[in-house]
Amino acid sequence: MTIAGTGSLGTAARELRISQPSASQRLARLERACDTQLFTRDTRGARPTAAGRELARRAEHILGHLDEVYAATRAASAGDRLVVGTFVSLAPILFPVLDAELPDVTIDQQVDHGQHLAQLVAEGTMDAAFIAIADQMVLPRGTTARTVGRDELVLFVPLGVPLPGTGRQPLRERDLPFSTYDRSGDAIRARLIALGATGRRGVTLGTTVAMARRRSQLALVPRSALSHELRPGERLVPAPFRHRLTLSLITANTPPPALVRLLPRLRQALHLTR
Repeated sequence: MTIAGTGSLGTAARELRISQPSASQRLARLERACDTQLFTRDTRGARPTAAGRELARRAEHILGHLDEVYAATRAASAGDRLVVGTFVSLAPILFPVLDAELPDVTIDQQVDHGQHLAQLVAEGTMDAAFIAIADQMVLPRGTTARTVGRDELVLFVPLGVPLPGTGRQPLRERDLPFSTYDRSGDAIRARLIALGATGRRGVTLGTTVAMARRRSQLALVPRSALSHELRPGERLVPAPFRHRLTLSLITANTPPPALVRLLPRLRQALHLTR
């Protein structure tokens, strides 16, 4: 199947981390077992025959079912313990909800970047990951994404800070920190500049809010970031442009039932929309 995908015996050997002679021997044994030629090889690479294409198709189908078997086995052995990951900005918002809503489940909390979290799920070392870039990346083989809910960017207004102005540049001459869950930071900065602001990116949502409070400035953040932590006199108002984010649950093809059942409650707790 790897040879069919790469079109080269040598490239397939490197991906499988074996020598090319070893790959050739394995292919020869497979062709003897099938009693037919599976690939034609020349200086341009290896191309599957009709039999080779059929074998690759069926092998991919079988391996997909094996992934589901392995995921179900891991879920059964884990019992009341789940390894769950998310990115650093969402951790203080997400994990307290999971802890409160799943009191009989031990949540092993892990924090990392979304791409790496999805890979850990694919490897089977993590049961689930909550990320906001699933629609901006290619998911690893054997994983699936379920939409938890959708968030949007809003303006955080600390006590005593004037609201945005009007006109084509409502943020004119405003120094404004911002943060987002997804990979659209550069695009958001460009939108802020077009609206007259100087955008400064905060490394986390908490950092961005603290920057705004300390210097008495507006901040642009996802709504869920401050759904529970507004101080007296603070408020959230619509941003001068619309930007929506999608929070996704990444699991193996057979997800932990407890997390799937929790999704509606989690969406409500994080003030997300469908």
